[in-house]
Amino acid sequence: MTGVAITDAVDTYIQRKAVGDPDGSGAGAYASNAESILRRWAEWLETDHGIRSIDALAVDHMRAYAAELRRRTERGQYTASTAGTYYAVVRAFLSWCVRGGILETNPAATDRAEAALPTADARPTSDSWTADQRRELERHVRERALESGTRSTSERRTRLREYAMVAVLAHSTVRGSELFRVPDDDRRVGATWDDVDFYTGTIRVLGKSQRLEDVPLPARARTPLRRYRIVLDPPANDWPLFPTGHAPSIARRVRTVLAERGHDEAEIESLLETSTARELARERAIAPPAITTEGARSVLRRLCEAAGLEVDGDYLTPRGVRGDRIDDDYRQEATASKPTLRASVLEQSIAVPPEEPLVVDAEPVEGEESSDSG
Repeated sequence: MTGVAITDAVDTYIQRKAVGDPDGSGAGAYASNAESILRRWAEWLETDHGIRSIDALAVDHMRAYAAELRRRTERGQYTASTAGTYYAVVRAFLSWCVRGGILETNPAATDRAEAALPTADARPTSDSWTADQRRELERHVRERALESGTRSTSERRTRLREYAMVAVLAHSTVRGSELFRVPDDDRRVGATWDDVDFYTGTIRVLGKSQRLEDVPLPARARTPLRRYRIVLDPPANDWPLFPTGHAPSIARRVRTVLAERGHDEAEIESLLETSTARELARERAIAPPAITTEGARSVLRRLCEAAGLEVDGDYLTPRGVRGDRIDDDYRQEATASKPTLRASVLEQSIAVPPEEPLVVDAEPVEGEESSDSG
């Protein structure tokens, strides 16, 4: 059988996987996760290689896909394990196509294609940073935050944001791809304030398993985050923890949401003539996009340069800030409502030194540092 469109095959595959889940095996969740991965893969095939039909798919195309996953891993967009999961989902789909008679062989299940996948070693060299170097970066951003009391509201917010970003990455198991927006993954849009539960000390994220997980936020992460929230003063809980500073991205979001709310183009242009997109977003409670993973890397690069920290010319990435000393056993799969958690094991085991008072106010803040690329 030839001429079957990849998108049609994906539709049928997802439907089959999503039909019922009588034994609670998680087939429905798998279908939801796989659909996002497969549709992005199909779009990539068409855009980059002009491939729309299953029978046109060859080993070289799957090797190119594996190489693309590797490049994104080397850029810090994915972990090696996430890239491997994405490839495995596509490989499983193509195996199903073989069993269904629409493919003779699986082009993804070959040594030639899989050899291009990233390995555990294909990660930024800054992963080798020491705990002392991570602590030095945190000390730098913390001191800047403590000195911000006499600064403008915008500068104070910027410094508290940087402190919160570093502290969350350093003292929790939250990954950069869970905290920030991943542009080519429509499910990873960045954590929001609605995801943070200061009472239970957790943050809800889309884990690398593609399922929602409640991740403990130790006091060393919560305190800077709470202080940052006061000065950010988000108008709604769907506001991202770390909004982008990219003005065109904010303007696009504002235009889109205003149009969805029934404003015509002339009305939107009139509103934007009297207010900036940032002002309109805050005034109308339109959540801006979150900073991207690449934007966060740019912020960390700038902070490392300011702190005089480098290793062989590299800088501390989100993964490097996190380090390897905290493992993922503290995570738990999220339920429909947030569970009441006991005190985090991390908080019980780490003696948190008292912090100096940090004076902030609750003024709404406008402006954004221009260094964000996200």
